[in-house]
Amino acid sequence: MSGRAFDQSWLCWFALTPLIAAVWFSGKNSKRRWLRNLLLGYLAGVVFFTGTFSWLGSLGVLYQNFWLRGLSLLLAVYLGVYFAFWGWFVGLIVLRNFLASWRNLLLAFLAASAWTAHEWIRGWLFGGFGWNGLGVSLHNTWPLIQIAEFTGVTGLSFVVAFANIIAVTTPVRLYLEAKTRQVRPHFDLTLTLAGLVGLLAFGLYSVQNRPSTKPLRVAAVQADVPQQEKFDPEFSAQVFERFQRLSELALHSNPPPALLIWPESSMPNPVRDPATESNDFVTEFSASSKTDLLLGTLDMENGKDYNAAVLISGATQEMQVYWKVHLVPFGEYVPLRHSFPLFAAVANQWVPGDFAAGKRYTLFRLSNADAQIAPLICFEDTIGDLTRQFVIRGANLLVNLTNDGWFLYSIGSQQHLTNAIFRCVETRRPMVRAANTGVTCFVNEFGRITQVLRDETGSTFTEGVLAGEVRVPTERELTFYTRHGELFAKVCAAITVIAILIIFGIRKRKPV
Repeated sequence: MSGRAFDQSWLCWFALTPLIAAVWFSGKNSKRRWLRNLLLGYLAGVVFFTGTFSWLGSLGVLYQNFWLRGLSLLLAVYLGVYFAFWGWFVGLIVLRNFLASWRNLLLAFLAASAWTAHEWIRGWLFGGFGWNGLGVSLHNTWPLIQIAEFTGVTGLSFVVAFANIIAVTTPVRLYLEAKTRQVRPHFDLTLTLAGLVGLLAFGLYSVQNRPSTKPLRVAAVQADVPQQEKFDPEFSAQVFERFQRLSELALHSNPPPALLIWPESSMPNPVRDPATESNDFVTEFSASSKTDLLLGTLDMENGKDYNAAVLISGATQEMQVYWKVHLVPFGEYVPLRHSFPLFAAVANQWVPGDFAAGKRYTLFRLSNADAQIAPLICFEDTIGDLTRQFVIRGANLLVNLTNDGWFLYSIGSQQHLTNAIFRCVETRRPMVRAANTGVTCFVNEFGRITQVLRDETGSTFTEGVLAGEVRVPTERELTFYTRHGELFAKVCAAITVIAILIIFGIRKRKPV
């Protein structure tokens, strides 16, 4: 729902109501209702994730592989398990009637806590895939999302899930009151609406209190190199020519940038290897431009391959390097590849070899500016717990180097951006995104997109340069989320576990 090509984000306030109603009000005579609720949740999850990740089928088109076209369904089969848990839990805590406001509020609180818990677990279990949480749908409602500096994006999911429960209990309660002619104050609905108004007021207040900042002139190059050509030696000269031409255009902007950014895997071979033509091209360009250059590249050391970011000083040509910490399962490595030979034989057709994961949250320092950069590669900008590690170490600017060309012209790149903007709110740091193709843009510390690269038709799938100023914080203030991470989600998970134990404890003590 939150992909900008089909942006119906307002539906999030009602998105869970069909599942909730089905769990609570259907199949009352079922002998194994718990199993039915589990299956209802699982079905809802499979449908949701198949649709929301339909763009993964672009990989099948790109590689002309029939099986890859079904990748979204395969992923949904796994991710549906999380919805199944929530369907079961919502059925577990259902009330006999909905006439008491405090009971409805408790019901909403517990259900929202369980939703928050499963989204948090989904974000790290088995490597994690936390994309498109319920709170991400609020990406355009910038006053509401400001609480993410305390709770992270899972706090927004809590708010939306809470509202969905009240959206079901309220009409049911109105029906019961009309039937029994017992009208009572609806404190559950009133407090929910008051809470939303309070969040809006906090958001409006927050954006009026901007931190102390200084301008940094940057230019991001989007070369729009087709995925099939990026690592093909026959196209190396064309890749170099494209980056040379666009970068010279960026350097002639007025005033010129202090930092030039190229996207993930921008060069056809490792830049730090003196034997490669990419090394020759980049070092010559850096020496002539006298401008700091940040780019994504493959890297090798001690027989291991890394997905890396490199910052080359325009003054000294010294190279700083960061190795990507969080690798994408089945994209950059295959879990358990060496444990199951048959599985490895199949997986090798998709991912021939594994990247090694970096261990350090390396910051890049510019030559002539008081800026420390968090170099986030590919999907790393969708992970709040990872991003905050850079900010704790002193980063005051987030830079995402990505190559969304894998997904052709699908909504995958838009969803990537939609998930990424919350890192700015959580840490109160601005972000520059440099994409090979997709969305190259600037995002401020409130999660608002301030500049975006488009062609004359309005499409973001184009080559070009985005040049402008980014306001970099001058004071090292850390948000609650930056200091404590997913504390809110962990508390919600603990509440969910305690609720389950209490419910089963009460049932066990009841006489048969």
